[in-house]
Amino acid sequence: MAIKTTRAVGVDIGGTGIKGAVVDLEAGALLTDRIKVATPQGAEPEDVLAAVKVVLERLEVHDADVPLGVAFPAIVTRGRTMSAANVSDAWIGFEAERFFEDGLGREIHFANDADVAGVAELRYGAARGEEGLVLLTTLGTGIGTALIHRGALIPNSELGHLQRAGHKKDAEAWAAYSAMERDELTWAQWAKRLQWYYSHLEFLLSPDLFIVGGGVSKHADEFLPLLDLHTPIVPAVHRNNAGIIGAAALAVS
Repeated sequence: MAIKTTRAVGVDIGGTGIKGAVVDLEAGALLTDRIKVATPQGAEPEDVLAAVKVVLERLEVHDADVPLGVAFPAIVTRGRTMSAANVSDAWIGFEAERFFEDGLGREIHFANDADVAGVAELRYGAARGEEGLVLLTTLGTGIGTALIHRGALIPNSELGHLQRAGHKKDAEAWAAYSAMERDELTWAQWAKRLQWYYSHLEFLLSPDLFIVGGGVSKHADEFLPLLDLHTPIVPAVHRNNAGIIGAAALAVS
């Protein structure tokens, strides 16, 4: 049964930073400043838990009755993390939700970071009211994806790991925003890589809408017009706050 409340806390754990805020669940907006701390080097479970405690302390969230959702860069199945992207391998097969509940002394909802970004856009953003198949991609250190069909999330899609024929590196190693920075690409050069990626997704899934999230989405005008696709493609409404907002929303589902 969904909890009756108008606010919740969302924490978004990433490979380089951990962000959190209190969220207005009716408006899908932050009620507080966004608190950010660095992800501890190595991102071991105990160290990440300690950093999350710092975020909650700075948010002055002491009431366990305020729902808490946590987004994490891994496949998450029934509270267990089944992969590790830019964090310690100790997370693979780890009872993450139970670990955080024990460490924080409260119930939480633990989910994949791209999936919660998809939920934020579904409930409060660019996917709201869309009846077909929506594919959200987050372009950052890697490529996260969220599949939404007729308003329902299909979790753990992991389409950033599609393989390129004849290449050892997967899609995110070739086309993530980090690849643009690493290879010192211009927007036009990076767009050619994105063209391959989104065209391949079109061929495989025939989506009705692409949504592009992650911090780079604030520069959407620099690269989205360079893509030639049959599917409409738009920037995420909530951009880098989508993980926080979606995690908070799922905490009361």
